[in-house]
Amino acid sequence: MREFDIPIYYKSNVISKVKSMRYEKDLRKKDYSPSVLDFGPVAFYIARHFGFCYGVENAIEISYKALEENPGKKIYLLSEMIHNPEVNKDLMSRGVSFIMDTSGVQLIPWEKLNTEDIVIIPAFGTTLEIQSRLNEIGLNIVKYDTTCPFVEKVWNRAAALGKLGYTIIVHGKHKHEETKATFSHSKENAPTLIVRDLEETKILGNVILGRIPDEGMSELFKVFYDRYSKNFNPKLHLEKIGVVNQTTMLATETEAIADYLRNVMIKKYGEEKIKEHFADTRDTLCYATHDNQRATVELLEKNADIAVVVGGYNSSNTSHIVELCEEKLPTYFISSANEIISENLIRHYDFHNHKEMQTENFIPKKEKVKIILTSGASCPDSIVEEVMNKLLSFFKNVRNLEDVLQKIA
Repeated sequence: MREFDIPIYYKSNVISKVKSMRYEKDLRKKDYSPSVLDFGPVAFYIARHFGFCYGVENAIEISYKALEENPGKKIYLLSEMIHNPEVNKDLMSRGVSFIMDTSGVQLIPWEKLNTEDIVIIPAFGTTLEIQSRLNEIGLNIVKYDTTCPFVEKVWNRAAALGKLGYTIIVHGKHKHEETKATFSHSKENAPTLIVRDLEETKILGNVILGRIPDEGMSELFKVFYDRYSKNFNPKLHLEKIGVVNQTTMLATETEAIADYLRNVMIKKYGEEKIKEHFADTRDTLCYATHDNQRATVELLEKNADIAVVVGGYNSSNTSHIVELCEEKLPTYFISSANEIISENLIRHYDFHNHKEMQTENFIPKKEKVKIILTSGASCPDSIVEEVMNKLLSFFKNVRNLEDVLQKIA
């Protein structure tokens, strides 16, 4: 397992130690059950997999290397390097400026950049259109390109399928930076369309099976407005398809979309011809997203009282972990320990309605409280530990940390 050079203040004595202990016991990652930190009056169920993934650590290492190697130069990030406010604040405090925000709104005009400046490509990657603009300015966009290797894997697979005549169906949020980048790269080689969920995918299924008459096609284009490539023709371009995803989407949802479309193709063309019409792309699913989500499912097997999920509020992969937890128990989505106002009040984020809210008496009044604690892939372990310590401070007569660590289940 590669060790990345990331700032020490993103690491945690407790959380990082728990991760290390679990890794040493389970090198092949076959055990997805959580670790249990039992402090007596409160126990924390810690997910087997959470926090910084390979792509995030790689992006952080490259970004801080860019700062170290270029003193006195203007250093820019295309947009947030990862979706975590603390990491982005730290980079800004060190002089890094953002060229645009996460929705693509320009903050710094291209005209202000020159060939001596440093531009960091974020972990989500970027579009071919923006790459072209940076090349026109004369900037080196290769040296500090932090695009996640697993995102690039999706791009490469989409390109390969496009050259074989397949249309690419992208499962993702069309306004997310990664999906924008994947769409941009994919449409260079193949007709491409973005679907948000299974319900939207069923519309495509009806088109493939001839259930939507010609006059209904205008409605189809309204549904997928701004989410299909130029000259996309559903009558022609849905005969051979392959599904790829925004790597932070729910892996089970991507699999459900792919399974549905595969069955549609079998219904239309027959099982014996399925390989001619549907490409198996399961190997493009991000391992970290899969591991984190599967570990969350294992967490939910425990009889916990509440879940606390830590991460940036615009983090897609974190919101999906919250989504999974909400199905089972009261869940609080917070960005840091500062959102825990007191033992009787927590400020948390409702990602469904995109607003902050407050909940009183969020900690159950019980002899022993059981709390699920996890985070998104862009959240530092140090922030998770701060959250744990803040919650721990509300309980009396807790066990010694060293004793607890020795009894990790």
